[in-house]
Amino acid sequence: MLDIAKFNQINPPSRILMGPGPINADPRVLRAMASQLIGQYDPVMTGYMNEVMALYRALFRTENRWTMLIDGTSRAGIEAIILSAVRPGDKVLVPVFGRFGHLLCEIARRCRAEVHTIEVPWGEVFTPDQIEDAIKKVKPRLLLTVQGDTSTTMLQPLAQLGEICRRHGVLFYTDATASFGGNALETDAWGLDAASAGLQKCLGGPSGSSPITLSPEFEALVRRRKCVEEGIRTAEHVDGDDEMIYSNYFDLGMIMDYWGPERLNHHTEATSMLFAARECARLILEEGLDTCIARHELHGAALLAGIQGMGLDTFGDLDNKMNNVLGVAIPKGIHGEQVRQMMLNDFSIEIGTSFGPLQGKIWRIGTMGYNARKDCVMQTLTALEAVLNRLGFKSTQGAAMQAAWNYYDKA
Repeated sequence: MLDIAKFNQINPPSRILMGPGPINADPRVLRAMASQLIGQYDPVMTGYMNEVMALYRALFRTENRWTMLIDGTSRAGIEAIILSAVRPGDKVLVPVFGRFGHLLCEIARRCRAEVHTIEVPWGEVFTPDQIEDAIKKVKPRLLLTVQGDTSTTMLQPLAQLGEICRRHGVLFYTDATASFGGNALETDAWGLDAASAGLQKCLGGPSGSSPITLSPEFEALVRRRKCVEEGIRTAEHVDGDDEMIYSNYFDLGMIMDYWGPERLNHHTEATSMLFAARECARLILEEGLDTCIARHELHGAALLAGIQGMGLDTFGDLDNKMNNVLGVAIPKGIHGEQVRQMMLNDFSIEIGTSFGPLQGKIWRIGTMGYNARKDCVMQTLTALEAVLNRLGFKSTQGAAMQAAWNYYDKA
């Protein structure tokens, strides 16, 4: 028999989440999530859905009509876009500079795409010429990119890729999960056909909803694969002339019909997550998107100054690092996991480890969303310096904080 008395009410410990995500959600977002539920076709609910579309158009800096939410974590947005675009046998090109480029390859292979990759060492990014040369060679239908890869903390420049893709007749997608809201992303100006993101990083919310935006060209591709399911289709619903999308839940054609004027039933919208997504976007636009990006840049740079002031080495090409995540080399003779556990247990601060070729070699420290704040930066530096000194890594006591303070003073 199950002893229900052993299951207490959820009461998680207080933590400062300074890893690569998730981060602490803004309390205003949590309050929005606590709102009572309403029916999915209540005019108030559909009004909120329309507001979400408008708010995220402003965040993505796009005029795209189809700017909406996919219910699920960031990976749900990625999968919905790739599954709805890629037919079996389609060629796709993926520039891989970290773990999440490999994820795009994994999802595309499951769509039975013909996947082509180019790679650079972790810690580097691609030049536009490298990507254009690969496009000329492969002649893909889609270019699948990652903007900010938290596994390496690098930010891939995208501004020139849209024009390259247009010249070669290639559709251009980016996964902006880790970068969106804390680094510039100009959907229309850069010629993106599709982009997806998540709430749990720079947007200051919880994981569980993925904002996406689709260009008219991408919409046309999806509409050609239209297939309305039995039980809700009418005589007016005509299937597309291209191969159907091999997922029901991630069929962007049906999801567009649900978010559009027809309100064609597809799923029950995740109401509390929609409230969260709406508040995330509202708060950033109230702050000002450019101001929000500058805030991430400020606190990321202050963290970098403190880490360098402590005498620690950083990882990767700093000219192409994300504003919101920093890779820090673990010093020789220091056990990285021991440091993380002491910071968590003694200071209630979480920093990230890494994986793949960087496993055990770097920590990843995030300054994003609600935690892109001076107090979070200073507390993290204080704790890290104290732990390292206790474990035998000698640095001038207080040097990290002084370096960060000096940066803030100059900024």
